[in-house]
Amino acid sequence: MPQPVFLNVHVDQLRKNPWNTNQVNPENEAKIRRSIERNGIFKPIIVREVEGESGFEIIGGEHRWEQAVELGHTEVPIVNLGKISELQAKEIGVIDNARYGADDTLGFSELLKEIGDVADLQDFLPYGDTDLSAIFSASNIALDELELHTSSDREEDDEDDDEPVAKPQKTHNIMRFKVSIADTDRIIALISSTKKTHGFTTEDDLTNAGDALVQLLLGSSAVGTFTPATNTDNYDLLEQQLAEIEE
Repeated sequence: MPQPVFLNVHVDQLRKNPWNTNQVNPENEAKIRRSIERNGIFKPIIVREVEGESGFEIIGGEHRWEQAVELGHTEVPIVNLGKISELQAKEIGVIDNARYGADDTLGFSELLKEIGDVADLQDFLPYGDTDLSAIFSASNIALDELELHTSSDREEDDEDDDEPVAKPQKTHNIMRFKVSIADTDRIIALISSTKKTHGFTTEDDLTNAGDALVQLLLGSSAVGTFTPATNTDNYDLLEQQLAEIEE
């Protein structure tokens, strides 16, 4: 394949290919347009030259080109792959529209929070309110690593070599679990659904998610319907129940 050449060309020099299967609805077209308004066209449009035809045929980036035209841009950045075959152009087009990897959901949610809130992000990213809410909840559920504070930790917290200091009674522990990427989205969706179904909405997001998780684990057991713990005795009972489940 010829060495790719990076250029800025007039928008009229580009044309669509007849085999692009990537369809974008009007809502996402508007998001592409707002993305260009915010950050410009930072990803060049992939094109090729076709024997006997002038200008360039678009391989990848057709929708970016269309929205650039709508915005009144006269030039766009391209990467020209030269006179490659239609078969190779189709292969590259499929690869350009595909994605090999998957996001670490917790890391992705933290990254998005640094960029903006749900209302802002859904204005220009290819995600809806439901998608972003599920992604953001990952950082609240904290499924990245196991970190269980046991009853012995509570006893150590109460010890003081000097004068004892009165501390607020501890009512919750943070439990973190590392799960596969394939399972993370399903767990987040299930916990979110359980929060709504059982009305776990009155506390902070992390506590609500924890209550929903325990409901999922113990709600159908002999213990009966789960009631959020409010004292250390209940925590000891919960730890015993969890140990029984593990056995």
